[in-house]
Amino acid sequence: MTMANSSNQTSVIDSLRKEFKRIHEFRELILPFTHSAHIRRHRAKIIASRVGLMSLLFSLVIPLWIGIDYFAFSWPTWAILAVLRIVSAIVFFVLYILHSSCKTLPNAYLLLGGMMAIPPVFYLISQPFLMNVETNAFGAAVVSAYALLPFIVVAGLSVFPLTALEVLFTGSGIMVVVMLGAAQQAAFQLQDFITTIWLMVLVIGVSIFSGMSQLHYMISLINQASKDLLTGAFTRRSGEEYLDLQFRIASRTEVPFSILFMDVDNFKSVNDEFGHEQGDMVLKQVAERLQRCLRRSDQLIRWGGEEFVILLPNTSAEYIKPILNRLSEITLGKRPDGRPITISIGISELSLDRCEDWIEMVEKADHRMYEAKKSGRNKSVGPKPDLNLENIIAA
Repeated sequence: MTMANSSNQTSVIDSLRKEFKRIHEFRELILPFTHSAHIRRHRAKIIASRVGLMSLLFSLVIPLWIGIDYFAFSWPTWAILAVLRIVSAIVFFVLYILHSSCKTLPNAYLLLGGMMAIPPVFYLISQPFLMNVETNAFGAAVVSAYALLPFIVVAGLSVFPLTALEVLFTGSGIMVVVMLGAAQQAAFQLQDFITTIWLMVLVIGVSIFSGMSQLHYMISLINQASKDLLTGAFTRRSGEEYLDLQFRIASRTEVPFSILFMDVDNFKSVNDEFGHEQGDMVLKQVAERLQRCLRRSDQLIRWGGEEFVILLPNTSAEYIKPILNRLSEITLGKRPDGRPITISIGISELSLDRCEDWIEMVEKADHRMYEAKKSGRNKSVGPKPDLNLENIIAA
C-alpha cells in the first residue's frame, strides 16, 4: 500500500512538473524577461544579423525609388522625397555597419528600433508634401503606396524571433504614427480611419503569431543543440560558453561565483552489473533530482559520462552549504540494487580561489572532487573547511 501511494505521489509530481514546463514554455513566447541568458544571447545574435541583412537591402533599394518619384511628382516634391530617401539609405547603411558589433539583447533592441523607426519617420515627414500635391493617375498610385509604409514596417516584424509583448509594443507605436498621419489629412473620413486602424490591428496580430512561431522554433533548435538528450542538462560545449560568460561577469562586477563538480559514486558498477540502460536511468534520475535543488539562475551541465557541473552565479561560499543540505534532503534516488545513489563533490569559489579563468576554477573543483572520492566518497571538499562535509546523501 505504501509503495502504491509513493508511486501515485511520484506520478502526480511528474504531471505537475510537465504542466509547469508547458506554462513556462508559453510564457517564454509572451514575455521577453522569462528567457534564460543562453536564449537571450542567441536571440540577440539572430535579431542583429537580420537587422543587418534588411538594412543593407534597404540601403540599396530605397534610392532606386527616386526615379519613380521623378516621374510621379513635379519639382520640388520629388527632390524633397529624394533627399529623404538618400538620408534614409545612409542611416540604413550605418545600421548595417553597426550590426556586427551588437552582442547583447538591449543593443539588438536598439538596432531593431532604429531600423523600424526610419520608415514611420519618413512617412510623417513626407505626408505634408503628398497631401495636396497635384498629380496624374500614376502619381496617385504612388501616393497610395506611401500610405502603406507603416503596414510594411509592422509586417516586417514577422521575420524576427520576438515575443508577443515585443511585437505589440512596437506595433502600438507604429499605430500611433498612423493616427498622426490620419490627423494631418485635410479631409478626415472617420470610416476610412476605422478601416485603417482595423487593418493595422490585423497586421499586428499576424506579426505576433509569426514572431512567436519563429521564437518557438528558435528556442527548440537551441535547446536541442545545447541540451543533453538523456539528462536534460546543458551539454559540455554549451555549458563552457555559459561558464565563460558567468566568469567574465563575476570578474568584471566583483560578484561571487561558485562551481560544484560532481561525480556519481561507483557508477561503473551499475553499467557492469545491470547494463547501460539501467545506467542511463540512474543518470537521468540524478539530473532530475539535481535540477530540483537549483535556482532559476543556476545551471546544470553534464560534463561527461557520470560527471556533472553546477554553476552558481551570485553565490559565495557561505551559501553553498544550504544547497548541499537540500541535496541530502531530496536524495538522488536508488540504484537498481536498491542502494541509494551517492555523489562526490568538489567546490571552487572565485574570490577564495583567486582563479585567473574559468578553466582554473573547473580544475580546482575537479581536483577536490577526486580528493572527496579518495577519502571515502559521498563527501564534499571545498576551499573552506566548513564545506568539507561527509555523508552528503544519507545511506
